[in-house]
Amino acid sequence: MVSYFSSPDTARLPQQRWQIASPQPDQAKQLAQVSNLSPIIAQVLLNRGINTPERVYTFLQPDSQELPSALTAFADLPLSLELLINAINQGDRIAICGDYDADGMTSTALLLRALRSLGARVDYAIPSRMTEGYGINQRIVEDFYEEGVKLILTVDNGIAAYAPIARARELGLTVIITDHHDLPPELPPANAILNPKLIAESSPYRGMAGVGVAYLLALCLADSLGRGQELKNTLLELFTLGTIADLAPLTGINRRWVKQGLQCLPKSKLAGVQALIQVAGLSDAKELKPEAIGFRLGPRINAVGRLADPQIVIDLLTTDDPGVALERAMQCEQINQQRQRLCEEIEQAAIAHCEAELSDSIQSDRVLLVVQPDWHHGVIGIVASRLVERYGVPVFIGTYEDESMDLVRGSARGIPEFNVFDALQACNELLGKFGGHHAAGGFTFDAENLTDVRSRLRDFAHTCLDVEHLKPLVRVDAQARLNQVDHSLYAQIDLLHPCGIENPAPVFWSAQVEVCDQRVVGGKHLRLSVRDASLRKGEKQEAIAWRWGEYYPLPKFVDLAYQLRTNEWNGEITLQLEVVGVRLAQATSHTVEAPACEAETTIGELADFVYGDRTYQCKRLPHPSGEELRIRNDQGKVLTIRRGQRYGTVRQNGSEVNQVDVSQPYYFNLIRTAVQALNEKQSSTSR
Repeated sequence: MVSYFSSPDTARLPQQRWQIASPQPDQAKQLAQVSNLSPIIAQVLLNRGINTPERVYTFLQPDSQELPSALTAFADLPLSLELLINAINQGDRIAICGDYDADGMTSTALLLRALRSLGARVDYAIPSRMTEGYGINQRIVEDFYEEGVKLILTVDNGIAAYAPIARARELGLTVIITDHHDLPPELPPANAILNPKLIAESSPYRGMAGVGVAYLLALCLADSLGRGQELKNTLLELFTLGTIADLAPLTGINRRWVKQGLQCLPKSKLAGVQALIQVAGLSDAKELKPEAIGFRLGPRINAVGRLADPQIVIDLLTTDDPGVALERAMQCEQINQQRQRLCEEIEQAAIAHCEAELSDSIQSDRVLLVVQPDWHHGVIGIVASRLVERYGVPVFIGTYEDESMDLVRGSARGIPEFNVFDALQACNELLGKFGGHHAAGGFTFDAENLTDVRSRLRDFAHTCLDVEHLKPLVRVDAQARLNQVDHSLYAQIDLLHPCGIENPAPVFWSAQVEVCDQRVVGGKHLRLSVRDASLRKGEKQEAIAWRWGEYYPLPKFVDLAYQLRTNEWNGEITLQLEVVGVRLAQATSHTVEAPACEAETTIGELADFVYGDRTYQCKRLPHPSGEELRIRNDQGKVLTIRRGQRYGTVRQNGSEVNQVDVSQPYYFNLIRTAVQALNEKQSSTSR
């Protein structure tokens, strides 16, 4: 369906493709009646596969779900507990090998707290992101051995570390792997392995992140020693932080435990968590939602792992000293500000490079590979995600390992139809190291292979991507009129929380939205005041479009896709639309009312017609001073004329507006042909 000609400057709109879930009105109505929900929310649940009253109840009340025994689900869990209890009783030194992302650092802190509380002699090590990369390595194993460690416990890593684990066993060390990453062809020779990928896909434990496995192990260990209730809430808070920050699916056991953990966090007894909440400006929050962790707390933790020493975060999350906690939280804040500046600088440099050097090839290549010197390895993955949002293609972004510029090291982010790991596999013999999954990955390769890697990625992209895939995807749950978006609807959305991966916050769309006011705020965000153009007395609602400043001004009439948020200011809580998608207003199948201040007319169908040797499209629009007709030719020129007026305007793609006399024969006959096409279209539609 072609859009209104509300604005000729369509190039300013984000290039998106909307995927609107198929409406199921009858099923939604039935589910709504038996579950006491609105049909709109029932449709959201149907989109998530929650299609019976029983499933609705379990979803809304996750604590009601009967869980299988973890000791049965994880075959090596009983042995792991036995090995740890023996080590604690014998006073053996235990060492944790963690990771430098939020999942790995919260996992490390969680097990340090648990084991120390249970009387263990325990320390930790985290490999250097810059010099060693991810996962336990032989250097760490040898150091542990020299320090007298008897038991190594990996968290959020280890499942693919065959050689280092084999070396540890050769040295007589006991090894327990706790990890959640995909299984390699050959498992390492650890004494015990805890990984949800080893259990049934239907298990509620299946989606746990590394911190989930660590939490399960720590809780079972504490229960075995009679300390479970004492430690549960403390460990649960760290589980919640790590699970949300790692973008783990909020389904199954994650949903149950995160829902509990979110209730604990605002009144946390952990000095580090309280300090982190304070520096993030969330001290007055009565409750925390996953987005508060994902966008406020998590980035401050992750920034340290990207740019600095993970020990800062470990100290933050393990100290009981409020002074130390605040000092470490302030360090996290400063490092995160540095991370934000770096991301902004690299993003702008990457965009400038793409526009200058690659703009003609991005769409034809269907993949983007950008390699530039002097970019920070720790943040290029974030920049890759932003370039995916901007260009709609998979992005592989790299920088040189050192001044010699012999080795490229980078990160990749994909789109739904593109498997990043498979793409890296297709470049296997050209790469040094690589890893990842469907949506993201990391890689290194010799700089001399740059051209060949680019060619190989382009070939792979053409095997799985069509042209229509090359626009960012906006997934929409259901259509709503703006007058349905109220506090009552928000209260029902609140029942769906915690929302996140595999249980995303609902996205609604509204047709024929009038943009009444708009302005750029903060230099890069767009604040809007909108209303339903089809209602006689449509009330204005506030909206925010993050990082959309470059699209100012938006057209007057649009279809809007959005999530619903609350905004608290001076003690007053108001609803706000958080815009995620926009397109020029589409013709709809229903007749809509014009606002009272506008002419008594309906917004009719868009019509195509031919005049002379050109193709045109036309549309009637309501306007306060009379019905407006807009005609657009195939070169982007738009003629606008109001009923009863002699003069109209011609404008092309944001250029200056020229006034024209529409009584002249050319324009007069063009308008007459357009009106005839619209009348014929309306007549055929009403039959």
